[in-house]
Amino acid sequence: MSAKGPLIIVPTFWGKQQSRRNNEGSQNKRDFRVMSADAQALYEHPSSIDEEHPPLERLLESLTHLPGSFGVALIVNTNDKSVEVRADERVRDITRQFPSLNTFVFGPTEMGSLTRRLEQLELLSAMSALSMHSYGATRNLGLLVAAIKGYDKVIFLDDDCVVDDPGFLEKALFGLGDSIHTGGHLLGKTGLAMNAKGRYLTEEDGRATDRFWHWDQSRNRGISELLTPPRLTPAKLAFGGCLALHGGLFARVSFDPWITRGEDTDYVINTRLFGSQMFVDDQWTVLHLSGEGVSQPLRFRQDVFGYIYEHRKLEFAKSQVDLAQVTAEQLSPYPGDFIDGSVGMRARITALLRAIQGPERGVYWQAALHVVGDATRYACAHCSDYFSFQRMWPTMVERLWNDVALHPLFSGERTVDRSALTGSFKAIEVEDTP
Repeated sequence: MSAKGPLIIVPTFWGKQQSRRNNEGSQNKRDFRVMSADAQALYEHPSSIDEEHPPLERLLESLTHLPGSFGVALIVNTNDKSVEVRADERVRDITRQFPSLNTFVFGPTEMGSLTRRLEQLELLSAMSALSMHSYGATRNLGLLVAAIKGYDKVIFLDDDCVVDDPGFLEKALFGLGDSIHTGGHLLGKTGLAMNAKGRYLTEEDGRATDRFWHWDQSRNRGISELLTPPRLTPAKLAFGGCLALHGGLFARVSFDPWITRGEDTDYVINTRLFGSQMFVDDQWTVLHLSGEGVSQPLRFRQDVFGYIYEHRKLEFAKSQVDLAQVTAEQLSPYPGDFIDGSVGMRARITALLRAIQGPERGVYWQAALHVVGDATRYACAHCSDYFSFQRMWPTMVERLWNDVALHPLFSGERTVDRSALTGSFKAIEVEDTP
């Protein structure tokens, strides 16, 4: 039986320092060289662990004005393991400021409980993907929390968003789970994110160095297509800070833990690969008040990793007989323009142009030399990993739905004195049988 109302899932990311990275060339160059060898998570807008009033406070305060019944699950993640416990404590302190909200915090202790339960269910092999420090892994943990607590409708909000529409929940649930005229049911949809100026489109700078990398123009054209009737249109992209999923979809399709950035739009692609369809609701919006984030070179790096990975993933999917055909052309203008076979060449040319003109030239020279090769190796190594994890996902969700062991703990029926937790489980060693 479904829990009453939807579950609002808020992935919340934390770090040691203020979210804006140092813009000095030497610092960015050092960061880029460290990050270029792999695709470890680089959260774009992490809250500082010492920030007096982090954005999460603003979001939770806005939720107190919503009518109706709903739960709120906060999934804590960090870009630095050394602040993991402090981030967990900070989030719990913040939630106590809003006693009217039905909140649940998923942190290190809950991760330990989930790990032991998956071991008992003989699904421990999935933990390597769930414990990754990535946007996709964090969202998957939120979906598992929903399953454990018995929610069949979830709404994702980013912690730097604000809900300023009293009808937010009503619009989020509009049509969700209902049949549609083209056949089937509407099981997933995204709203639109509005910036502080009340705009849906990003400002286009038209830099000459980006003549092969018109990211803002392609994305704006994609969004503009959504701002015309009808209210619900098939999605090519998604906004993770305004995303609603029905259990009929999220119990079958997971997020991809290996994509470095754009896991929300990647989920649109995943649903297509597995025979479903996401929609965009142009009447459902959220206010997105993001900070400055990481430097442009580091963001460029993550984009290149993400787009090359997506291209390789779609190419791999073509060889799988049980997956639908999805092409870059079907997803044009965005993200299709950036996940075709030319993305590597265009990324290298763009890095060279930025190395010749503009700021942070040394960092972009490093990008021209390394990022495409590193991204290609990463994509080749991991383009099949998601599909291996995805095969386990429906079984995992089914076994954890209203789980008799975790549900009482995750629902507050079995309380834990967190100050008394002084030990930890040791790693499980499996001996090879002769």
